[in-house]
Amino acid sequence: MKKILLLGGLRYLIPVIKTAHELGYYVITCDYLPNNIAHQYSDKYINANITDKELILKIAVEEKIDGIMSFAVDPGVLTASYVAEKMNLPGCPFESVKILQNKVLFREFLSKNGFNVPKAKGFSSYADALKELDMFNFPVIIKPTDSAGSKGVTRVDYIEDVKSAVEYALANAVSDKKVIIEEFIEQSGFSSDCDSFSIDSDLKFVSFSNQYFDYKAENPYTPSAFSWPSFIDISHQEELVSELRRLVKLLKLDTSIYNIETRVGTDGKPYIMEVSPRGGGNRLSEMLRFATGVDLIKMAVKSAVGEKNDQLEMPVYYGYWTEIILHSDRDGVFDEVKINNELFDYNIVEIDLWVKKGDKVNAFRGANDAIGTIVVRFETEREMSSFVKFIHEHITVLVN
Repeated sequence: MKKILLLGGLRYLIPVIKTAHELGYYVITCDYLPNNIAHQYSDKYINANITDKELILKIAVEEKIDGIMSFAVDPGVLTASYVAEKMNLPGCPFESVKILQNKVLFREFLSKNGFNVPKAKGFSSYADALKELDMFNFPVIIKPTDSAGSKGVTRVDYIEDVKSAVEYALANAVSDKKVIIEEFIEQSGFSSDCDSFSIDSDLKFVSFSNQYFDYKAENPYTPSAFSWPSFIDISHQEELVSELRRLVKLLKLDTSIYNIETRVGTDGKPYIMEVSPRGGGNRLSEMLRFATGVDLIKMAVKSAVGEKNDQLEMPVYYGYWTEIILHSDRDGVFDEVKINNELFDYNIVEIDLWVKKGDKVNAFRGANDAIGTIVVRFETEREMSSFVKFIHEHITVLVN
């Protein structure tokens, strides 16, 4: 029986664990939070800090694992790559992953290799940033160099707000304790956050989504919904696919799943914003399984232990799909999710609620404040667009 070590314990790992079990693998989960829900589904739990590369390597050797993943768990991505390389297990090269996981290094790599990239620079403190603010045109985005899930991110329109934004970003940094300031790319249409897959450094499956935001939320930069297929112009999609394939080859990323964020600017240029060699949060790979029939989770699990996958082609979407990220607009006690009954009978494919009546919930400050998801299928693009545009008329989260 092959053993796979999964770093983290968030609910996004549950379908990964179930898939591994269906394939006959033994699953070990590992983090320092024993009450995380995914540990209830694994064969063994080990309490350890997943950012401690040497400790996780020691555990991996002792457990004689055949593969390691940090699916949808950004803090463990570097560790998983490090362990895989040290143990000669499948995975992306550690030096390449270091570039992808550090926003400053990634921007520098993109610039050096001729990709479209916003002006950006990293700083260790507000004092350092203050010396070079004149290099930027406002607005700018200020965020930690090594965090995910929109944590610590602020759009800054005025120079007097830079200090508080830098301090907020530093407070949310994971281990690098640095921030990146980059010029804000005003998007044309929708930005995209979705999962893709490469085989032998050839990006075979590339997907794009429409990413929606609740601008009334505590953090308006945390995605509140996604839909497929993408509304990004086909010519821009083709250019992005070409550039993403070039990036994967340059970094020799081999066989992997990726969470990729892209957008087209009002300047007409497509931009690669983020690429991480892991599955995305927000159940993105699960949504692609609904929408296209392609099981990227199964492919990622098999690849992690060195098993070959079936032939993979670019996605074809069957219908129009939306995922709603359920969330509260304030701190409080959860009461219920109110759903339009007419919609319920016709379109809703799945409701996955993570809280029960009486549970405390937080205002939507980051992806970790989500309280569930709803999956909806439509026959036409018009129906889908209308639904998302008036989402608060269809679905309401009631909090006391």
